[in-house]
Amino acid sequence: MQSKPADIDVAVETPEVTIRCTQWGEMILETGTIRQTMDVAPLFKGLPDDKCQCPHWGYIFKGEMTFNYGDRSETYTAGNVYYAAPGHTPVLGEGLEYVEFSPPELYNQTMEVAAKNLEAMMAASH
Repeated sequence: MQSKPADIDVAVETPEVTIRCTQWGEMILETGTIRQTMDVAPLFKGLPDDKCQCPHWGYIFKGEMTFNYGDRSETYTAGNVYYAAPGHTPVLGEGLEYVEFSPPELYNQTMEVAAKNLEAMMAASH
């Protein structure tokens, strides 16, 4: 399979971020462009330990991404491949462009909670 990122369905579109997502075989493919630094920890409230429980494998094209685990932080920059173990919260840096692969069941469970939290946050800001 192959695709241009622009041809992948948009999952999240805000002035700060564009996230595109699709399932390929046994993995979810996510690609993102971040226009403003974002600590997305609040989106994971309600998950065990209020942290993402899904593992991710990815590559950073531009910018940087930090995964906070409570006892440590791991920062990845352009040109790095990475593995993010379950139990993290990410900080997405301004200018970040990445691609990431995740197991569908855990990814979908996480995104369900994140979507509800995002919806509640958007409603509270209006």
